[in-house]
Amino acid sequence: MGLRFAIDTGGTFTDLMVSSETGVLSMHKASTTPKDPVAGVLDSLRMAADASHESLQAYLARGELLMHGTTHAINAIVTGSTARTAFITTAGHPDTLVIREGGRMEPFNFTIAYPEPYVPRALTYEVPERMTVNGLAKMPLDEAAVLQILEQIKAAKVEAIGVCFLWSVVNPSHELAVGALIERHLPGIPYTLSHKINPSIREYRRAISTCIDASLKPIMGAYMRGLETRLREAGFNGRVLVVTSQGGVMDAAHAAEAPVHLINSGPSMAPVAAKAYGEAGDTDTLIVGDTGGTTFDVSLVHRGRIPRSRETWLGQPFRSHMTGMPSVDVKSIGAGGGSIAWVDAGGLLHVGPISAGAVPGPVCYRRGGTRPTVTDAAVALGFIDAKFFLGGKMSLDQQGAMDAIKRDVADPLKCDVETAAEAIMALATEHMVQAIMDITVNQGIDPSEATFVAGGGAAGLNCVAIARRLGCRRVLVTEAGAALSASGALISDLSAHYQAMFHTLSETFDQAGVNRVLQTLSDECADFAKNAGAGTAATQIDWSCEARYIEQAWEIEVPLRKGTFENARDAAVLVEDFHQMHQDKFAVSDPHAPIETVTWNAEVRCRIGSNELGRLAPDQRAEALPSRPVRYVGAGWVDSKVYRFEAIRSGVTIHGPAIIESDFTSIVIEPGAIAVRDRMGNLVIDVTEGAR
Repeated sequence: MGLRFAIDTGGTFTDLMVSSETGVLSMHKASTTPKDPVAGVLDSLRMAADASHESLQAYLARGELLMHGTTHAINAIVTGSTARTAFITTAGHPDTLVIREGGRMEPFNFTIAYPEPYVPRALTYEVPERMTVNGLAKMPLDEAAVLQILEQIKAAKVEAIGVCFLWSVVNPSHELAVGALIERHLPGIPYTLSHKINPSIREYRRAISTCIDASLKPIMGAYMRGLETRLREAGFNGRVLVVTSQGGVMDAAHAAEAPVHLINSGPSMAPVAAKAYGEAGDTDTLIVGDTGGTTFDVSLVHRGRIPRSRETWLGQPFRSHMTGMPSVDVKSIGAGGGSIAWVDAGGLLHVGPISAGAVPGPVCYRRGGTRPTVTDAAVALGFIDAKFFLGGKMSLDQQGAMDAIKRDVADPLKCDVETAAEAIMALATEHMVQAIMDITVNQGIDPSEATFVAGGGAAGLNCVAIARRLGCRRVLVTEAGAALSASGALISDLSAHYQAMFHTLSETFDQAGVNRVLQTLSDECADFAKNAGAGTAATQIDWSCEARYIEQAWEIEVPLRKGTFENARDAAVLVEDFHQMHQDKFAVSDPHAPIETVTWNAEVRCRIGSNELGRLAPDQRAEALPSRPVRYVGAGWVDSKVYRFEAIRSGVTIHGPAIIESDFTSIVIEPGAIAVRDRMGNLVIDVTEGAR
């Protein structure tokens, strides 16, 4: 076994976790390079090589696997740098991407413009064809019309094509025929067929995921090829895997062929890590907060499962585009260490969503930033030691941070700098709490019964404050919490998701038909395990279906206990599980009502290696550091003890107020809280003990 690398490229820092041949972990952070993300990847690897006293080439030559979480896909969409894409659809349905699903965040606020379609109407083309719900061709495909459309597409200098016909999920022959014509007459132009990328019945979701996937193919194909080429040139000869939105990894070459799976590449791994590190806790519900420099990503582990959703928005709900693809349910807001604090014309303080990012970064970084951020406030309050940032590798400008806060926040609010810094931290905390409320309380989950898992380099600044505000009893900061997503990638599985549509009612359950569909999915999973998953340690298939009450508008995903229905009792168990899931999700159910199933899903997971959690190398440095004054929100300045996270021994109890620092993060133990390091290296903070 060789070295394993897990890299998460964030908006400010690129995190690297390395597992040695013996399973010992090391963690490294390099600045993200937005104009060339691969440069940041190589910088982090170079730092790891330097720490091992090896050349980069010799160090990478020992590598076996590299797992990469990237924001390149979502950044391309947000910045509008995706390929010029055409949309080919059934005649009479050109407005699928315009009408979408008809919702508005504020239905009666007509001052807000309706969002533009993902593909402009001018690049939408209608093909005479029509397939029925039964898979019969009501209108045959007009190939002559398709050829005329392809000529128009060529003249329009289109770079990618998305094809989505009605009921192609039942009979894809028309889409396949168009795909063949594209290959013959527009060779080299990437295209996506809806029945392959997202075989679901909802037309908008299938169409939007198809167009997003097609639009990303040129840029992500180039990115993946460039990543692999530059890694090979640097000396890495192992396997390159990419983190997917579903919380697994896939080969870089396959990811380039289906880049829609990479939209939530980085954030999907935080709950994977939290689930692994939090299994020894006393609750099966974890709230996972991953606080980076640019965003705060919140997700869940509920009853031992990581919830997923097809309603992933690329921005605000109903004001942006939905991916329509199943992905780990993550809510992201613009609240991180780099979030800029500012006061509007009415004298109201704001924090975010604008971020200083990696360039120019917070004022204290001395990289050209001029506007105060959450990190600057943390430095002003003493939460972060300006002389020990990144383990002393980077000295921060505390006075510059305070001057910026005074100019942009304190003076407009007519208060002193420390009060302004407190207000910045308190408002950032409240933004994060509200994001957590959206994903917990609004889904029937009581935060007071959960443990808050804090990850990301900026998580420790207010994790105790967040937990207290939510009513959580405990906070868990994993040993590698500053790179939570990267540590999740290190223990993730090679995975693929397959689905098929098959409608049946619980009252007249078509057991034979369902089993045929499940067998087809099982065959696809087996084929994946045999090819992409060849040589992996173990294979597992997770089954689920999407079901609803009859004539209900939306389905919910229900896990299946096994991959085949052997008798009527198995179908009855599915119905019971649906009612319970509906009760958990919406606090209402109708146990006597029949249900209908729509879609069947199979996720195959191939274990890479042992999946055992590694440990960071023991730190021989002193446990205690010099104490310093810290201003806690609402408690004023307090002389606080400071401890080195890596050197704290298992079982040692630390009473707040205190600061626990590592080379990559600073954890604020507020007055009244108690922290203990457990046998797995986690820092477990009881926020209620002695609480005011």
